[in-house]
Amino acid sequence: MQEFTFIGEEEAQLGKQFQKQGFVIQPVAQLDQFARIRHVVVEAAASFLGSEVVNEESFLNQIHEQIDVDQLNSLRLHVIRQMNAQSWFRAAYFQIAKPVLEALVGNELAMQLRINLSIQLPQDHSSLLPVHADVWSGDSPYEVVVWLPLVDCYRTKAMYLLPPEADQQLREEFQNYAGRSSEELFRRISEEVHWIEIKAGEVLIFNQNLPHGNRVNQEPETRWSMNCRFKGVFTPYGDKRIGEFFEPITLKAASRIGMSYRFPKMQSTTGET
Repeated sequence: MQEFTFIGEEEAQLGKQFQKQGFVIQPVAQLDQFARIRHVVVEAAASFLGSEVVNEESFLNQIHEQIDVDQLNSLRLHVIRQMNAQSWFRAAYFQIAKPVLEALVGNELAMQLRINLSIQLPQDHSSLLPVHADVWSGDSPYEVVVWLPLVDCYRTKAMYLLPPEADQQLREEFQNYAGRSSEELFRRISEEVHWIEIKAGEVLIFNQNLPHGNRVNQEPETRWSMNCRFKGVFTPYGDKRIGEFFEPITLKAASRIGMSYRFPKMQSTTGET
């Protein structure tokens, strides 16, 4: 007799993979939405620089030929404003990762209010993200990060993540690093981290409880990537709460009814209501 399971085989395997390695990489669910997202970014960057674009991916990869580090943050903020000004942008970002989010997190979700953008030029020491785990600074352990590259990312052009098994060992000795620098912590785990390799048109979902970060981009191309956090809307929150950082995006009818339900007023035995 075939054993009955509540979770489909494909979803179960995806969950096991996520728990074992701390991340999954999948093709974007809607390639047209990915193209639409990247086009907004390219248009915003081109308008900032006064450039013409022949090939979008080449334009992004070689942006360092048109801008220096001093202008980088102004460019990034300009593009972020243009991105988040599009009424459809967050919904498109969600659609790109929707199947894998529903498999790993659930189908009633809260989403970060603003999508972030990272740009890392080759040999740029100003855009480094030291080793950290988001949960260390008050994020809920129930969150995941959806990380979307707009260009192919590999080696130091990408990010790194400490696998769960190595993280468990680090946590057991973490007190030994109290008062030490993030660079000392990175040296401790540098041989164990996994460097993400991911292509444009794929999406990474990773466990933000695991230490991660980036290093100086030693590759000859610029990295462009976006990130946004998602969590089950009814799971515990950390310092980042609904309305301040998160917004419910996929509440179902029964949840809406339950959240708005109020018991009828009853006559008390003393005649008071």
